[in-house]
Amino acid sequence: MTTTIQTTTHRTGTREEWLAARLALLEEEKELTQRSDEVARHRQALPWVRLDKPYRFETEEGTASLADLFRGRSQLLVYHFMFGPDYTAGCPVCSSIADGFNGSVVHLAHHDVMFWAISRAPLPKLQAYRRRMGWSFPWASSGGSDFNLDFHAGFTEEQQRANEIGATDAPPPGGAEFAALSGVDWATYAREAPGMSVFALEDGVVYHTYSAYERGLDPVWPMYQWLDRAPLGRNETGLWMRRRDEYP
Repeated sequence: MTTTIQTTTHRTGTREEWLAARLALLEEEKELTQRSDEVARHRQALPWVRLDKPYRFETEEGTASLADLFRGRSQLLVYHFMFGPDYTAGCPVCSSIADGFNGSVVHLAHHDVMFWAISRAPLPKLQAYRRRMGWSFPWASSGGSDFNLDFHAGFTEEQQRANEIGATDAPPPGGAEFAALSGVDWATYAREAPGMSVFALEDGVVYHTYSAYERGLDPVWPMYQWLDRAPLGRNETGLWMRRRDEYP
């Protein structure tokens, strides 16, 4: 019997060679960490913008103002979850990010930071989907307010047409399928956008301090932080992501 030994096409080496390469990479990682710390300081030094608009949200405890969402803390983190009024389920991408929220919110709440997910869908839809996914983090509906529009996490049909946001352009790879998985067409799906916004509360006044979108959300997406350290990295060739209860 002949035994065939399969070999990898990736570069191989001895343990000593690996250690030398790993130590060189460690220096790069340290530089990246130090640079990240520096950027964090710049982020915290951004000027604050006072907010006087009376935003209203529907929560499990009833109607709330933006200041109410702080729940006694001085800082508020908001994830703009793509779940529009016409969606039948939350965006699969946002759902994969939200899978990492439950374990963090309790720690944040005990460090003077309140966390909420906010979407434009009616509260009963959000509650039903949260039960399906087994989540417990706070989730509020901003339907009927300008909150999502003002913080660039949602668009009206007029804005969509004027800026060609998913109205006439072809969807990106996977876009149409993600829209279908959310129960809507591409144009309707694209009227929502993921993002995060941060607020501070001082002497009863709410300030907007920071927002991020698209690749700016990578740091709060635990799955990709792990994939970036896997041997093949993100290795994405086509649509592969599903809600966690939809994988075979």
